[in-house]
Amino acid sequence: MAIRVVIADDQHLVRAGFAMILGEEPDLEVVGEAADGLAAIEVVQRLAPDVVLMDIRMPHLDGLEALRRLVEAGTSARVIVLTTFDADEYVFSALRGGASGFLLKDTPPTELVSAVRTVAGGEALLDPTVTQRVVTAFVEEVVERGDRRRPPPELASLTDREREVLIHLARGRSNAEIAALLVVSETTIKTHVGRVLAKLRLRDRVQAVVYAYEHGVVRPGVVEPPPS
Repeated sequence: MAIRVVIADDQHLVRAGFAMILGEEPDLEVVGEAADGLAAIEVVQRLAPDVVLMDIRMPHLDGLEALRRLVEAGTSARVIVLTTFDADEYVFSALRGGASGFLLKDTPPTELVSAVRTVAGGEALLDPTVTQRVVTAFVEEVVERGDRRRPPPELASLTDREREVLIHLARGRSNAEIAALLVVSETTIKTHVGRVLAKLRLRDRVQAVVYAYEHGVVRPGVVEPPPS
């Protein structure tokens, strides 16, 4: 069965270009388009796609608010936020709000196709060239304001190994990389990741990254020692 995609962007050429790229893949199908946030909500709720490519800056209702409303409504669609390199604050807000990842608008066609397949498969999409800069800027702002959140009680429910896995997730490592570092199987890591998400009531790996930085589990530029 093909992966069903909705493209939400106020620029017709962007929508047409993405639709052409995705339409050439036998396992991908663009089922709808939207030129603003309100239309995006309607199209996603009506068509129930697997993946949504959502621009941040759109008329009538921006992509962040559209994302928030879709997540509140319990959408099962995975949302990839489309952005430009200079929109860091919007990217982090989108990740914190429930996006499964983000892409730069000038990303190569092969990466666009891979991104859709990745999030449709339940994985996170974190571009390492942008993610660290986004998170670092956000955390620095939080520290300057002095409003870092206190560790929530559910964090204490993690085992030492689960906390260690959370730290690796926050560093952007894949299951295979974590498995190699901890000398266990990928299956074991998948189990740990699932338990971390369940205990912390998080939607996916992206939310785990945001959670870890917001609550001080990891800090930009600092390599934390494994739990004793």
